Amino acid sequence: MAIITLTTDLGLVDNYVASVKGAILKEIPETTIVDITHEIPSFDLQKSAFVLRNCYEDFPEGTIHIIGVNSEQEVDIPHVALLANGHYFIGADNGVFSLVFDNPPEKIVELTLSQDTDRITFPTKDVFVKAACHIARGGTLEVIGTEIKELYERTLFRAVYENNKLKGMVVYVDHYGNLITNISESSFNDYRKGRAFTISFRKYGIKEISQSYGSVPEGEKLALFSSSGFMEISINKGHAKKLLMGLEHDNNPIIIEFHD
Repeated sequence: MAIITLTTDLGLVDNYVASVKGAILKEIPETTIVDITHEIPSFDLQKSAFVLRNCYEDFPEGTIHIIGVNSEQEVDIPHVALLANGHYFIGADNGVFSLVFDNPPEKIVELTLSQDTDRITFPTKDVFVKAACHIARGGTLEVIGTEIKELYERTLFRAVYENNKLKGMVVYVDHYGNLITNISESSFNDYRKGRAFTISFRKYGIKEISQSYGSVPEGEKLALFSSSGFMEISINKGHAKKLLMGLEHDNNPIIIEFHD
């Protein structure tokens, strides 16, 4: 039985998600459809990539992942399907895939499917579903597209180290208000080398890494490495987003200074 996941910015108020699911079930009634999220902020590729990157490998190999974010086709933004790490992905070549994978996919095709309607404003339903159902039936990528060698790359700001400081930023705020950064546990350990440190953001400072949220009293701030492998700034049973004083989290700096 095929598994198709959906990651979109369609929301849950309108008919759009139901239409996508209905189109899948009309083609293959026994499909298992999994909603990863439909609450991505409109057109936000970084957040959609972050969410998908951190969960797709929890699905069985052969799962088909549709990304319906900023998905309209344009002259320089084709629709693509690809195979990466044993999973299939379908979406627009708008840079989102370069944020999901660390290594190039094994195979990429630019979709050549014709739509069953003249309307071109809903490719998630009219194009991506068609491609996903073809793959779900056991079809190959070569039948629905022309092979291409590379995807459009979108540059993601990465944590940088200079003058005993590791400089990163908050890239995502989860449902609990936890601030997830782009500072990986491996880079932290590589640069720390056993030294003391201070994690600074706005007017706050943290001087230790906690093992769990309950490592500090309720309402206290903490830093830990989450299941994603990246540093997270949190408040035990609180909303760390308040530490940013209500501002949007994008590009808020997190600086770790190591002390000799």
